[in-house]
Amino acid sequence: MTTGLVMERIRHAFGPMEVLQDVSLVAEAGKLTCLLGPSGCGKTTLLRLAAGLESVQGGRILLQGHTVGNGAEKFSLPPEKRDIGLMFQDYALFPHLSVFKNIAFGIKNLTAERREWIEAGLERMGLAKHRNSYPHVLSGGQQQRVALLRALAPEPKILLLDEPFSGLDVTRRAQVREDTLNFLKECGVAVLMVTHDPEEAMFMADHIVVMKDGKVVQAGTPVQTYFHPVDAFVAELFGPMNHFDGIVDKGALQTPFGLFPIPAIPDGEQAKVLVRMEGINVTMGNADGHPEEMPKDCCYTTGKIEDAYLLGRSSHLHIRVPKNHGHPDGEKVLLHVRVSGVMKPESGATVTVWADPKQAFVFAAD
Repeated sequence: MTTGLVMERIRHAFGPMEVLQDVSLVAEAGKLTCLLGPSGCGKTTLLRLAAGLESVQGGRILLQGHTVGNGAEKFSLPPEKRDIGLMFQDYALFPHLSVFKNIAFGIKNLTAERREWIEAGLERMGLAKHRNSYPHVLSGGQQQRVALLRALAPEPKILLLDEPFSGLDVTRRAQVREDTLNFLKECGVAVLMVTHDPEEAMFMADHIVVMKDGKVVQAGTPVQTYFHPVDAFVAELFGPMNHFDGIVDKGALQTPFGLFPIPAIPDGEQAKVLVRMEGINVTMGNADGHPEEMPKDCCYTTGKIEDAYLLGRSSHLHIRVPKNHGHPDGEKVLLHVRVSGVMKPESGATVTVWADPKQAFVFAAD
């Protein structure tokens, strides 16, 4: 029996619009499961069904092995009887209650043990000096931490988070995210979190469920999802890609970097190779022979810098290269490249580029 949340073959519609189609997932105790996808894909609806804020129309929902929703039987346990913690984007703190009383609000029996837990939580989250303060004097990050403690205070069986960091500025978000993750690991509760931010999903999740148009398109660990996307949609969730399209010939596709093997797509069929921006390596100058830092099985090409942008921790380069490897005077294409640190070559400078095979993906054309 899974100690956590199980959703089996969930279907849901608002009028004629079907928003969830045969969705299944498991959020295990002690792990954070992340629903990742663009706006409108059904993530928040799925979270609301898990919380009991919507009645399940099709499929079944189990919590700690007990059915809390069944579409076939038109049964839906009310939210207050599900033992869940729920945290929305806006935190919804009570303005007339102190920080301590906000956290204690959902506890039916405020025992000495739970008071001690609240005090320890306030200390752990850096809020001890604000225990008697009111929400309006707190920063966004502090309000987020109070809302998290309030959701966990009644000892829920599962914690549901809906875009919990979206209201924070970029600088604050990273620290609050890390503090939240560490605290959740200590609590050991099952967590189901909704986000449209792939970096957030990679950082927070033990298990990522990627959704598109009301369906699950891939589920797995962050490493599996990032390095082994099942299709172009999943691959492109993690950032812009360089696209190379063509017809498979002799089991390969011609790209600026040479021939990419396409073993799973028959000759004569359309295919595409997608390479991440950070999957393209750059060295200055025209390589004389095989660059030392390049894997021996890689092909390389030479191009010209068109634009270079410094983004702080990384640099974004536009590089014009021949479309077909080995034809320097033929048609050119523009590569979008992200490199670590500071790299701002002059426009028109010559560079050598090659692709990391682990950051390149092959799919049949749509």
